[in-house]
Amino acid sequence: MRKFGTFLSCICLALPLVAQEQFFFTNPVIRGDVADPSMIRIDDTYYATGTSSEWAPYYPVFTSRDLVNWKQIGHIFAKKPEWTSNSFWAPELFYHNNKVYCYYTARQKDTGISYIGVATSDSPLHEFTDYGPIVEYGTEAIDAFVYDDSGQLYISWKAYGLDKRPIELLGCKLSIDGLRLEGEPFSLLVDSEDQGMEGQCHFKHGDYYYIIYSAHGCCGPGSDYDVYVARSKNYCGPYEKYRGNPILHGGEGDYMSCGHGTIAMTPDGRMFYMCHAYLNGAGFYTGRQPILQELEMTDDHWIRFKTGHLAVAKQHVPFAGTRQEPLLDFEDNFQGNKLKVEWNWNYPYSDIDAVVKKGQLSLSGILKRGGEHGTALCLRSQSPDYTCETKVVNANQSLKGLTLYGDDKNHVVWGTSGDKLLLKVVKDNVESVLYETVYPDKEIYLKTEVERGYIFHFFWSKDGKTWNFVNNTSSEGNDLIRWDRVQRPGLLHNGAKNSPAEFAYFKMRIKKRTL
Repeated sequence: MRKFGTFLSCICLALPLVAQEQFFFTNPVIRGDVADPSMIRIDDTYYATGTSSEWAPYYPVFTSRDLVNWKQIGHIFAKKPEWTSNSFWAPELFYHNNKVYCYYTARQKDTGISYIGVATSDSPLHEFTDYGPIVEYGTEAIDAFVYDDSGQLYISWKAYGLDKRPIELLGCKLSIDGLRLEGEPFSLLVDSEDQGMEGQCHFKHGDYYYIIYSAHGCCGPGSDYDVYVARSKNYCGPYEKYRGNPILHGGEGDYMSCGHGTIAMTPDGRMFYMCHAYLNGAGFYTGRQPILQELEMTDDHWIRFKTGHLAVAKQHVPFAGTRQEPLLDFEDNFQGNKLKVEWNWNYPYSDIDAVVKKGQLSLSGILKRGGEHGTALCLRSQSPDYTCETKVVNANQSLKGLTLYGDDKNHVVWGTSGDKLLLKVVKDNVESVLYETVYPDKEIYLKTEVERGYIFHFFWSKDGKTWNFVNNTSSEGNDLIRWDRVQRPGLLHNGAKNSPAEFAYFKMRIKKRTL
């Protein structure tokens, strides 16, 4: 009986732990640098996408059945739309008449101005057809959102962000097919406090139309993004700003900053807001990651977040019984005939040539104007503490190996060239060799260890089992951060296209499963 009593006591002690595991999840819900997320629900499935900036393919697409566990399934575009050049920001999904729309921001090739384009598909899982720019307005038009007001479609966007005047959120009627503007743009909301104003979304509840938008600095180590709300009894305004703004902010606790998101409704009418956030501390080096928080209405017809004004990582699961899946390692043994969907590359500097065949990756590229340091094939890091490992299986004069990559002018390469093993740092387009030694063998295993997101250590091996630490070469990667994104780990080739890099595998192992 004593043993049975002990057993029952253990069960009782375990029950709170089980309940805690079942009823809470920890943000971010999508790990890695995916800013400006947009989310929609089609039937019982949720879809999300976000900014890809200077990385291709363009606008990653994720899917979920429970809003907590997301999986990448593809991209909006495999190839750059004909009218665009770069700066692929803020894609916005919209579901209308059994068709999926993506309204997205990109720089126009002919002018260099950021405008808003539109593309459609029968499903978020299928290829999108581009229809070109839909909003060509002023010196910049970004951050589209589309709203269906009882059959009349409206589009809103951020305007005047580059002009010496207050920023405004402008609106305009859309055609029924969602592919062209109708009538003249009109002002929805003006940034009279000079705080910034962007990343808006719209919804209606009761008698009021609501605009949720973001203000302050979006990006980088000094980011102080936060979330605001305004309301009106008419979609076209005038809008009243909430006196209690901001309704969501970081700056302490779990997050440095948060903002730019959209709302998805569950089938029973609950509202969940997905936006991006920088984690405080080492988690900053994983970039702007999508977080999820539930909204609710107040008695005086405003909205608030259920866990308060301060954004917190721990949240109630949207659906009973949901269990958050753990962070997973990544491995690509280059089987089949194409890259895994998670891979991406820095398209402004090189046209990539990646051939997967017979368990090997052949990587090369052709440098574009301004590109000097090769072709990088990378991943979004999901933790600030991880290791990357590969095996180089060919020898030629090209530089090939592992990279921690900000852009063409700022990155680290740990690899081989000819009969040399070397560690090279490129900072502001100036190369420095931190380590160099003779290595005559054709094959070599390479490993990079990252701590706290910016401290790097380097290893090599002849057999992939016994690793040699390269003394006195540990480096810090704070300089790899770009204004709107953090460095990405991956593989790099720098050399002639007919002297490719060949890799047998790539592994990324997460050292700490929680942030």
